[in-house]
Amino acid sequence: MDNSYLTSSIKQFEYYKSLGDKTINQLSINELKQEFVQDSNSISIIVKHIVGNMLSRWTNFLTEDGEKEWRHRDSEFEDTFKTKVELLNYWNKGWDCLFDTIIPLTHEDLERIIYIRNQGHTVTEAINRQLAHYSYHIGQLVFLGKLIKGIDWVSLSIPKGKSNTYNQEKFSKEKGRRHFTDDL
Repeated sequence: MDNSYLTSSIKQFEYYKSLGDKTINQLSINELKQEFVQDSNSISIIVKHIVGNMLSRWTNFLTEDGEKEWRHRDSEFEDTFKTKVELLNYWNKGWDCLFDTIIPLTHEDLERIIYIRNQGHTVTEAINRQLAHYSYHIGQLVFLGKLIKGIDWVSLSIPKGKSNTYNQEKFSKEKGRRHFTDDL
């Protein structure tokens, strides 16, 4: 496995960040704050929750429990962003915390035990847990963005009816080992 797991994990996190970035960029602050039904989560609330989780999980990752005493999870579901710039700054703060922590990890760190709410995880398990958690919420974020924009949505994946064109382009290249996000 060597360092391929860490490299792949970082690329996966970068990919999901890019999906979030591309969604947020298509929307105004009012659209980011839009809720479809009472008590549902807007994109801005989902962002606030993801970042709250990131700051808690990745701060002092190897030495402190991932659920920090200073985290107030319930307040993450209250929309307090006033501007899109404020939301984007917070979004990037969370991702910076994650990348500043995960990039320096080594293969030797993968079997170390860390704790989240007093439950022991290997570093590998903790990375997998967070990767699944963030991809789950970013999927929600993208879906909401697509609903909000409707026909004005700019697709973040292979657009409908374009699979053959996409596959022709992929198969026109020589076989080789690469990450699926390298061409994005």
